[in-house]
Amino acid sequence: MHRIKYDKEYTRRYFVEQTAKGVLGTGVFMPIWDAIQKGGGDISAAYPEEALTIETYSKGAVKSGGVLDASNVDSVKDLMDPAAYMQVKQQGRIIKIKEVTTDINKLSPYDYLQATDRNRGKGGFDQKGNVRVKGTTDPWIGGNPFPNPQNAQEVVAGHTLSWGRHDQLIFCVTDDELNSNSEPQYHYEFVWVEIQGTCRTVLDPKPYKDPNILRWNTSFFTGPTDVAGTSFLNTWQYDATEFPDLHGFIPAFKRIRRFPTTQRFDPMVPGTTFYLSDAWMMGDPYLTWGNYRVIKRGPCLGAILDNWAWNDADWKKPPVSGPNGKKRFFETTMELIPESFVIECEPVKYPRSPVGKKWIWFDARSLCPLTMITFDRRGQLWKHWEGAFDTYDARDKGGPAFMEPTGHPMWSWVQVHSSDLLSNNISLLHHARSLPGGYQTKMNDPGLYENYCTMQALQQLGA
Repeated sequence: MHRIKYDKEYTRRYFVEQTAKGVLGTGVFMPIWDAIQKGGGDISAAYPEEALTIETYSKGAVKSGGVLDASNVDSVKDLMDPAAYMQVKQQGRIIKIKEVTTDINKLSPYDYLQATDRNRGKGGFDQKGNVRVKGTTDPWIGGNPFPNPQNAQEVVAGHTLSWGRHDQLIFCVTDDELNSNSEPQYHYEFVWVEIQGTCRTVLDPKPYKDPNILRWNTSFFTGPTDVAGTSFLNTWQYDATEFPDLHGFIPAFKRIRRFPTTQRFDPMVPGTTFYLSDAWMMGDPYLTWGNYRVIKRGPCLGAILDNWAWNDADWKKPPVSGPNGKKRFFETTMELIPESFVIECEPVKYPRSPVGKKWIWFDARSLCPLTMITFDRRGQLWKHWEGAFDTYDARDKGGPAFMEPTGHPMWSWVQVHSSDLLSNNISLLHHARSLPGGYQTKMNDPGLYENYCTMQALQQLGA
């Protein structure tokens, strides 16, 4: 008989005790990055063996290779955010379950991981709270500055510095809006562009294209016809206490206008639940939010691998499950995340924000955000944002790989469930291979800035 030395209760007690002491860090037996160095990318040495199996946590009710549905979801309720639990328990959502991923190389882009390892120990905060290279006034130089975070702000700051973890990227996105009865209301297609001004790891000039700019971010709608040409340019200063400059082109007015800061908490187009503030679950400079604290540390369920629809030429993933036979939720594969941080924060510099606070679940190994819950000013659950990710490599399944220019498989998000829990409307955002008009998903394309991230580019896109 196999004796379980480190059972579910052991890891639970360990995380509760560490959180109560105000100790963050990562891992149980050793910090994550020590385990990565020891195991050539394998994080197994950081955790007890039994902490890496969903069967142990669910007492056999949920198994790798099986599904999570209303019949067994209560066995893992403490591993889920409240909205996802409700979707499975009450709305017919079915989630596939896979074994735990222990290879860190599948959880982030290769070049981002290399920069994180290369620059470990060099990150720190200045007096304002901006991330700097220790002992200098230089902006951050690439990768995650706090791979073994000691507090909540380090977790959020490290993520916000480089959302997509690439120097430059262009995503093609489809967005289907469903009402509370799971009936289609709107279908949108848009292009999403991120260009790092700092924290660059591959493209020259590196590590800075502009040391005063964190990123340029453009969203440009290509369809349907009545919104085609609508575009927004979000320019982030490196100083995270400053609000981004938000400019947009609205075809009906045929001009570029500057939007107020509060526009970050409004729908981008009619009918959507997606706000700019929601992007990557931390869509605002992290020092315009505050009161950061870790409210929970421990395992959770997350969609971090095996979510790419590699067998479809355009990566399409229609919804497959929902209430009363209706299709409301994407097919999603989740797994046990052995350690996560749930971080609470408040919009301290947005007095007119409709958001009172939000909770974000981060995978402690990759420090990638997994899911987000926001509360309104009354403290009522309001919005749910759940991402699903993958390394776009299906060669082990006899499929293709989508490669980055550096010769490594692309890592990125695959899909997002964005729900308004008050109206019960949901946005289904899907990462597409291409869109009509010749737009294609690409990583580190050096021509993106001139084509998408200037005022002249906004005007031309609108035309």
